[in-house]
Amino acid sequence: MSYIAQTLAEAAESTVTGKGYGAIGYGLAAIGPGIGVGIVAGKAIEGIARQPELAGQIRTTMFLGIALSEALALIGIVAGFIF
Repeated sequence: MSYIAQTLAEAAESTVTGKGYGAIGYGLAAIGPGIGVGIVAGKAIEGIARQPELAGQIRTTMFLGIALSEALALIGIVAGFIF
């Protein structure tokens, strides 16, 4: 079998099986949590700058928001493995 025919056969097989789409799906799923974590951290810094006496409470709330945002990324990677 020639090299071109073999390459075409492998490409057709990977298209049918969906090989590699999990990585693309996870990459797309990681965009949202990445943006979310950036917004949460930025707003927490703004809040601490405006009211330094509430730094402890704002920091705790920030970590909770970051954890919830990162849970979405973990769900995205698990969904990539399942589908």
